[in-house]
Amino acid sequence: MKYVIGVDLGTSAVKILLVNQNGEVCNEVSKSYPLIIEKSGYSEQNPEEWVEKTTAGLAELIEQFDGDVNDIEGISFSGQMHGLVLVDENNQVLRNAILWNDTRTTKQCEEIYEVVGQQQLLEITKNPALEGFTLPKILWVKENEPEIFERSSVFMLPKDYLRYRLTGQIHMEYSDAAGTLLLNVAKREWSPEILSHFELAPEFCPELVESHDLVGTVTAEFAAETGLSEATKVFAGGADNACGAIGSGILSEGKTLCSIGTSGVVLSYEDRSDLDFEGKVHYFNHGEENTFYTMGVTLAAGYSLSWFKDTFAKEEAFDQFLAGVDEVPAGSNGLLFTPYVVGERTPHADSNIRASFIGVDASHERKHFARAVLEGITFSLHESIELFRNSGKKIDTIISIGGGAKNETWLQMQADIFNARIEKLTSEQGPGMGAAMLAAYGCGWFTSLKDCADAFLQTAKTYEPIPENVETYQKVFAIYQQVYTQTKTLNDQLKEFRK
Repeated sequence: MKYVIGVDLGTSAVKILLVNQNGEVCNEVSKSYPLIIEKSGYSEQNPEEWVEKTTAGLAELIEQFDGDVNDIEGISFSGQMHGLVLVDENNQVLRNAILWNDTRTTKQCEEIYEVVGQQQLLEITKNPALEGFTLPKILWVKENEPEIFERSSVFMLPKDYLRYRLTGQIHMEYSDAAGTLLLNVAKREWSPEILSHFELAPEFCPELVESHDLVGTVTAEFAAETGLSEATKVFAGGADNACGAIGSGILSEGKTLCSIGTSGVVLSYEDRSDLDFEGKVHYFNHGEENTFYTMGVTLAAGYSLSWFKDTFAKEEAFDQFLAGVDEVPAGSNGLLFTPYVVGERTPHADSNIRASFIGVDASHERKHFARAVLEGITFSLHESIELFRNSGKKIDTIISIGGGAKNETWLQMQADIFNARIEKLTSEQGPGMGAAMLAAYGCGWFTSLKDCADAFLQTAKTYEPIPENVETYQKVFAIYQQVYTQTKTLNDQLKEFRK
C-alpha cells in the first residue's frame, strides 16, 4: 500500500494527515502554536513555529507508522492565505509573519485604490483591496519598517515558506498567489502594472507553479529530523479554501461548498475567468489547473453561535444548548438575527456594522433565540449564494462541511434556506484531505483530481428542501436583507461608545 501526507498549516495549528491509496485517513497529528498580538488589530506569528511544529508532527506520524517509510510517496500542503513572510538574500526571515486576520492596513488599502484605481484593481486581481490581503501588508512594512523592507529579497506566503524549509526551493502556486493582490488572476501571471505602481521588482515575487507540480524532494536534514525518506516527493499545494474545495469534491460546474467554521464560506466552482461580480465576492484561481472559484465570506458564522452560547450558557455542551431548536418552526416565530457581531464581509464589507435581534416577543424562549441565530448565519451565507445565482450560476447541490454539518436541524435548515440539495460527506477532512489529494494526483495515482475525488470521497446523507419551509424562508430572507441598511446609521452612531 502506498501513502501520501497532507499538511494543513492553519492559523492556530498544523494538522497532518496520512492517507492511503483508498483515500482512508490512517493517522492524523495536530500541533498548535500561538498568535502574537502586540496591539489591537495586529496578528502575527513566528514562521519558525510552523517549521518546528510541523517537524515534530511529522516525526510523531512517522514514529507511529508501522509500514515502510519508502511507501510514503508524496507530501503536499494547504495553508492559511494572505500572510506575509519576508526573507533576505540568504532566505533568512526578517520579521514575524503578518497574518490574514491582521487589520492594521486600512491606510494602505486606501493608497492602493488611489494609485491603481478601484476599477483597474478589480479588472486585474478580481478582488477589492481589503486589509487581509498581502499587498497592503507589504506596503505597511515599506512605510513603517523601511530598513526591513530594504533588506527584503522575496516575499512568501505561510505554506510556501514551510515548503521551502522542506525542500530548499522557493515557489508560489496560483491559488495562494491569487490572494496577494499582485496576481493577474485571468492571465495567471504577476501583474507588471501593479508591481510598477508600487516600485516592486519582479524578482520580489516567487516563481509560479501549479498546485500539483512537483517542486522538489525532502532535504537530507529534514529527512533526518522527521524520519521521512529523502525520496519523498514534495508538491506545491494550495490555499486553504482551494484545498477545502478539492477535499470536498468541488471540481465541476454547479458544485458549491458551504463551510461553517469560525467564519463561514460559500465557495463555487468556476471554469471561466471573465465573470464580473463587481468585487462583492472573492474570485480566485483554483488548485485545479486553469480553473477558478468564487467565494463569499460571513465573518462571524460559527463564531456568532459560540458567542451566543458562551454568553448565555457557557457550561453547556453544544448538543444540549441546541436541544429544542427542531421544535421551533421555520422563521423562529417572528424572531430574526443578523450575525454581524464582528462586522461583515459579503455582501457588505463593513467593519462597523453590528448584530441585531429583531422582533423579540415575550413569548420567545431560549430555543427561539438559538434557532434565530442558526437561521441568521444561514441567511448571511445565502446572500452569497444569491449573488452567484443572480450572475447566472446554477446551484442545486451544496456540500456542507464544518460545524454546520454536525447538526441535523441545521443541515435541513440549509436545504430549506438555500433551496438546494445538501450533501454531508462520510469523512470530512477539508483542506488537509485536499492537500493529500494534490499529492496523490501529483504522484500519478489518478489521471485527474476529479478521478481522485470520485475514489476518495463519499456522501453520507442528503437533505432535500421542504417546499413549505422554502416558501417561509423566502419571505423572512426578504426582511433579513433590509436589516443591514436600516441599522447601518444606528451602528455608525454607536461606534464611539464601544470599548
